[in-house]
Amino acid sequence: MMMSKSTLIKDTTMEERMEIIRKWIPEDEAMDGCDIDLWEFYDDYIKGKKEIAECNAAFAGYDAANP
Repeated sequence: MMMSKSTLIKDTTMEERMEIIRKWIPEDEAMDGCDIDLWEFYDDYIKGKKEIAECNAAFAGYDAANP
């Protein structure tokens, strides 16, 4: 069984984090009309400031760092 590469900041470069987000953006028009810009949404992850889970929790209104 092949293990997935970690997406944690400590295990990735900025370029790898950008590629992770790029893979999540649909190639078709599935997000047209959506107010979410994934590049902006995950900017802190890309820059190494917050993990993906923290970005997702912030969107949901939950502070993952202080449960």
